[in-house]
Amino acid sequence: MLLLRVVAPTDTAAAVLAYLEGLPEVTDLVHLPGAGRRPPGDRIECTVAVSSASAVVAALEALGVAARGSITLDRLDAAVSEASDRAGAAAIGASADAVVWEEVEDRTAAMAELSIAFLTYMMVAAVIAVVGILTDSVVLIVGAMVVGPEFGPLAALCVGLIQRKPALVRQALISLAIGFAAAFAAGLAATWAFRATGVAPADLTSSMHPATLFISRPDSYAVVIAAAAGVAGMLSLTTASSGTLIGVLISVTTIPAAANAAVAAAYGSTGELGGSAAQLGINLAVMVLAGLVTLRVQRAAFTRRLGGALERISRLGAGRAHRRR
Repeated sequence: MLLLRVVAPTDTAAAVLAYLEGLPEVTDLVHLPGAGRRPPGDRIECTVAVSSASAVVAALEALGVAARGSITLDRLDAAVSEASDRAGAAAIGASADAVVWEEVEDRTAAMAELSIAFLTYMMVAAVIAVVGILTDSVVLIVGAMVVGPEFGPLAALCVGLIQRKPALVRQALISLAIGFAAAFAAGLAATWAFRATGVAPADLTSSMHPATLFISRPDSYAVVIAAAAGVAGMLSLTTASSGTLIGVLISVTTIPAAANAAVAAAYGSTGELGGSAAQLGINLAVMVLAGLVTLRVQRAAFTRRLGGALERISRLGAGRAHRRR
């Protein structure tokens, strides 16, 4: 269940209450007339089933609440009452499959921000991957995958495209471009430093790191894994199942590819550089496509629920007009 808090302008509060009272998936409905100060209006609270939350919010927006009032959502760890059980049972669809689109937008927008922390994670992950390549350590490559935060902007890009949020798309692209540029630069600087100090060998051949050659050898499996990771990662974010995301990060060769490109550039290996760039491009492109398909399917299911919510509002308005006559 979710806690829904609304500050409704006084002239729309009656319509909001009538709409919420007519929903079987809503319970614990409370009305505090005139309690809102900033913005001004009536304070209305209720708990709503997770699978109905976004449709309810969209319906409240259609009533004009968001334009002059406010709508906030909080997840509840537990709701102990028979009324809550009935409300949850009345909702369509499993709560585990539900997407609260407002949460998804806020979460991915935060993950797409170009921050010092984001750039630091990208650079640290690249340095770890560089050491993994130079020492032929798959363990370090996996560690770099986990540290890398690049899936956040990728998810934000998909959400922005599906939700038609140009600002979110732009921010995600900027973060990805600058983030991978910073990762490449950090990897290049680290490789130069290791060579200059004698920590890394003067020359690096394929036979010296056979376990990590897959990074610059993209194949059909890379496409399959990237597609699966895109689907799983998007489901993890939209359904708030964070545990799955760790597996997604370990599956895709993005940070290692950027690091391998940096190592190849430092050693002047154009073949390795081209292969790493291809690996990076394939992973990013396929993950975005898979994420878009996943979101499109989820959005289609939400659109059907939204149609029902807006139909209720239409019937409510028609009923009120009839009573006035």
